[in-house]
Amino acid sequence: MENQQNSGYDSSKNRINRDAEDFERQSRNTGNETWNQTPPPYNQENKKILAGILGIVLGGFGVHKFILGYTQEGIIQIVITVVTCGMGSIIGLIEGIIYLTKTDEEFYQTYQVGKKGWF
Repeated sequence: MENQQNSGYDSSKNRINRDAEDFERQSRNTGNETWNQTPPPYNQENKKILAGILGIVLGGFGVHKFILGYTQEGIIQIVITVVTCGMGSIIGLIEGIIYLTKTDEEFYQTYQVGKKGWF
């Protein structure tokens, strides 16, 4: 009777070991799979919403330009706003609206890959 009880224990132990080995093998294989990775260009950081809102709210200060990495254009935007006594901020407003109306892919290709500085 004791042998029958041990055989049940041994079979359960073997099943648990096989399951653990299968799990380990699967976890090693999933590191090489690309099924859960997003395709380009969306795996890059897309700054469309942030740049669009900042363009509308703080467009005169060129903050949206600095967010996109256009330092020279941001400084020019500040100078235009100061020289025109604030009327140059309309440029930022228009650019913010343009940013938000583009699709994510268009925005990414135009402003982050293509580095189009103005409009």
